[in-house]
Parts: sequence; structure tokens; C-alpha cells
Amino acid sequence: MTTSEDIVRRAAAAFNAGRRDEARQLCEEGLVTSPGEPMISHLLAAVLATSGEFDAARKHVEASLTAQPDNAAARLLAARLARMAGEFDRALEHLDRGIAVAPQREAFIEKARTFDQAGLWPQARQAWNAILDVIPDHAEAAARSGRLAWEDGEAALAVKFLERATQKDAPASVWFDLGLARQDLRDYTNATAAYRKAIELKDDHAEAVFNLGVVLQETGDLDAAMRAYAQAYRLRPSSFGNIAMALTSASHGRLWLDEAALRRELGG
Repeated sequence: MTTSEDIVRRAAAAFNAGRRDEARQLCEEGLVTSPGEPMISHLLAAVLATSGEFDAARKHVEASLTAQPDNAAARLLAARLARMAGEFDRALEHLDRGIAVAPQREAFIEKARTFDQAGLWPQARQAWNAILDVIPDHAEAAARSGRLAWEDGEAALAVKFLERATQKDAPASVWFDLGLARQDLRDYTNATAAYRKAIELKDDHAEAVFNLGVVLQETGDLDAAMRAYAQAYRLRPSSFGNIAMALTSASHGRLWLDEAALRRELGG
């Protein structure tokens, strides 16, 4: 007789081998003979989630939790799916219930993400900082702690966090945030390096290109700044107003009385 454990074992092996359709079929067939079986429902939810079928995944993980409400792994999956649907209160309910049963590291990370995505900035900062206390090299926690510190006007603290985040393979967005924090501290040389790294990783990063122009202008390298502004203008023509304002308001700038002449200078 085939048991639920056998079905889960075979389906998990198929999934781990990259045979998602087979794993799904095994789970669906198992639920025909054992409707609502929690292990199978949980595994099917995980399979569906990896395929982007989030609504169906939520249905099955909730069925699993109805039968086994104290399954911490299922609570974590349900929380992720709820967060992705924008149901943050529901996500936090799942996480708190799961953490009470088994305080997993991944659950605390998911809780920080949920606070962050929900716009609960104080709670997010506290949660990310707590993760760094336990996992000092956690790149995502360092990046988000840095960004949130910068948004709270704590540029020096932001730099410390963001420099930690860039010790690993950080995306362009983290290098851009590091550039912003250094720029606020008037550390233009290192801000330039951070913006250049962001552009190297994402050559259409219009904000990084524009800010590179600003810091180059602040250092007195107006020719290089104009080249950066021209690139920013090509990437995003709507940035013209910001470019014109930067050129006339910075300590090293030019006064353009003719808008058409500036557009020509920028290549437009």
C-alpha cells in the first residue's frame, strides 16, 4: 500500500531532480485518494509556488495548515505567499505562529522582509539589525539596514552597513545606495567609485549616471560631469530639468540661459 510518506518522498525526489511536472502529478494524485493530507498539500503548495501559481499554492498550504496548524515550515511558506499578495497582517500572523513553534532563522528574515515591504520602517530596521547581530555577513540585512538608515538621515551609519553589504556580490541598487550615503557625507571620491560600480553592473541605471554627474561637478570636473549628464539625458530625457538645476545650483557649474543650447550640448 502506498502511503502519504511514500508519495511525498517520491514527489520530493522528482522535484529535486528538476522534474516539477512529475512532482506535481504525484501530489495531485495523492490528494485524490487522501484529500487535505497535510504533507502532500504542503509539498504541492511549494511546487506550485516555484511555478508562479501563487493563488493555487496559497489554497493548498492553507489546507495543510488546517490539518497541521503548528507546522512551522508550512507557516513560513504561507507567510511568503501572503506577503507576495500584499496581505502583510496575514503574513505576520503566520510568522508569529511559526516562530512560536520553531524559531527558524528564515522566519526572522521573512519577518524583516514583511515589515520592509509593508512600509513599517522602524520595525524593519529593528528586524534587519537583529539579523545582523546574529549573522554579521548577511548581505541583504546589511543592504536594507543601510538604506533605511540613509532614509532616516543617518548617512554615516548607512555607509557602514552598505560597505558591509558590498563585500559580497552586491547588485547595482546597493552600490547606488552606498553612493547616495557617501555623497551626503561629501565624500565625493568614494561616491564616484560607488556610482561607477552601479553603472558597471547596470549600464541603464539613469539615477546613478545623473548622480555621478553631480559628484563629478562637485569635484570641479565639469567636462566629465557633462558627459555623465549627457548619458543620463539619453537614458531618461525627463531628467533634463534636474540636470539644468544641478548645473546652475552647484558650486561648480554653468549658467544656461538658452534651454535649446543646453539640450544640444547634452546631445538632444
